[in-house]
Amino acid sequence: MTYAPMLMVFAISALVAGALVLLPSLLAPRRLTPVKAEPFECGKDPIEVSEGRFAIKFSTVAIFFILIDIELLFIWPWAMLYRQLGWFGFVEMLVFLGILMLGFAYIWRKGGLEWE
Repeated sequence: MTYAPMLMVFAISALVAGALVLLPSLLAPRRLTPVKAEPFECGKDPIEVSEGRFAIKFSTVAIFFILIDIELLFIWPWAMLYRQLGWFGFVEMLVFLGILMLGFAYIWRKGGLEWE
């Protein structure tokens, strides 16, 4: 049994990860002005005084869609192999869906699903 393909995949992954860590420090601008260093929201003028608080309702809706994506990501392979997994796979999927339902219940309780 040869480990050459696995080592090659690991080496390429390590090279890409290293490049993603090192390249920003090499390419980032060095001369920051006070205006460039100031944090601001996208689409907002960083100089003006803020009018009020940012509505957090968007975050709960975003969490809802992330939960749906995660659910589909894990249900698809399970659906392809559900006969081979038997009762163990069925129970494991019920536990997984139960954990996701806790996230949905949290969003519902916080009012993230109410559209006004």
